[in-house]
Amino acid sequence: EIAEVLNGAKSAVVVDYRGLTVEQDTALRKQLREAGVSYKVYKNTMIRFAAKGTEFEALEPHLEGPTALAVSKEDPARVLAEFAKKADKLELKGGVVEGTYYDAAGIGVIASIPSREVLLGRLLGSMQSPITNFARVLNQIAEKNGEGAEAPAEA
Repeated sequence: EIAEVLNGAKSAVVVDYRGLTVEQDTALRKQLREAGVSYKVYKNTMIRFAAKGTEFEALEPHLEGPTALAVSKEDPARVLAEFAKKADKLELKGGVVEGTYYDAAGIGVIASIPSREVLLGRLLGSMQSPITNFARVLNQIAEKNGEGAEAPAEA
């Protein structure tokens, strides 16, 4: 089951969930489910066995104590880090994002980077701004020239 979940995943993050209340855990699972993230508590030995020989093998040092595994085709780190801000008992142990291992601090940094869609929106906005300003200036010039030129009166 774990190997199947990891197969084709872009990222996986391991967390220590000890200390979360039932309400917090339910809210976290709901947010992860809505984001398309698979989140489940597994035995550490099973995670080790399933990750062996894959890029997710780098998670091995963090597989101690109670461990939950969040796996996604996208990036579960963002959802987990946002939730961890509200629930300080949730501890991000480490993760692998697009083939690169990150420790807890690295996962926090990865989570703070805006999503691809947000970055593309910002790029498009910055590209549109000069064009919009140029069109506005041309419109003002046309209006100004239009006011000064009056139609000739017929005699």
